[in-house]
Amino acid sequence: MIYTVTLNPSIDYHVRINHLKIGELNRAEETLYFPGGKGINVSRVLKRLGIDSVVLGYAGGFTGDFLKNALISENIAIDFTEVEEPTRINIKLKGDQETEINGNGPAISKEKQEKLLSKISSLNKDDVLVLAGSLPPTVPENFYETIASICQEREIPFVVDTSGPSLKRLIPMGPFLIKPNHHELGELFHVNIETVEDAIKYGKKLQNEGARNVIVTMGGNGAVLINADHTVLAKVPKGNVKNTVGAGDSTVAGFLASYIQNHDAIKAFQHGVSAGSATAFSEDLCTKESVEQLLPNIRLEIYR
Repeated sequence: MIYTVTLNPSIDYHVRINHLKIGELNRAEETLYFPGGKGINVSRVLKRLGIDSVVLGYAGGFTGDFLKNALISENIAIDFTEVEEPTRINIKLKGDQETEINGNGPAISKEKQEKLLSKISSLNKDDVLVLAGSLPPTVPENFYETIASICQEREIPFVVDTSGPSLKRLIPMGPFLIKPNHHELGELFHVNIETVEDAIKYGKKLQNEGARNVIVTMGGNGAVLINADHTVLAKVPKGNVKNTVGAGDSTVAGFLASYIQNHDAIKAFQHGVSAGSATAFSEDLCTKESVEQLLPNIRLEIYR
């Protein structure tokens, strides 16, 4: 079974406004509500691609109830650890530009932290764990490392989709897959990633440091996959980008959905990039039909 961990989930409140006027009354053209959080996005896309998963993390209050009900309505299994404070709301303002306002998230007690760790300790090497997104304010900075240590001890393959110091510390622990975008990759090495060659150079460093598969996404410039056997560039088709939220999470889900069925990293990479592109071209997350439709247009160049 695939388990996704979203420590700081949200309700994503999308508000479309033609022209945002700061300091004045604005009326929305459209409002939408979605269950949010990187791990939750991975589970939602996996379900659409025909793969079951279990959502782990924290949920609380009336917003937590909305989150749980939304996932149940999509037939996604949940095993949240309940907390007292409400799950946060993230506002996505879509107008002339896209602006995001993210809530902080609830306080997570030591007892609740241990409860989640106990759940993860029950997994085994036939499972896959996805660690995705930011940490709640009260959770220790090394919490992901604690989870990764459990995975190492129990030989559980784990996927990491986070950024900054948390990602850097997890790479030597041997994640099965990491997926930084080119900005996040540049931040790790204090450089600007501007070309495919840059992405390959620094992605290879991460692979040498311990990550088994590295996918670097570069928006309209495609993505690269680097592992011990292959270096592959995926070129993406042109399209009308409607939604950048969840595109990277969809790439992770598309890769996993294909890999667990075929154990072919290159084919899984193509599926992942197709899923990420399909989400970018949609108002919500991709569908299986949109992924399959785009798949033949994801052109691969194998460097080795």
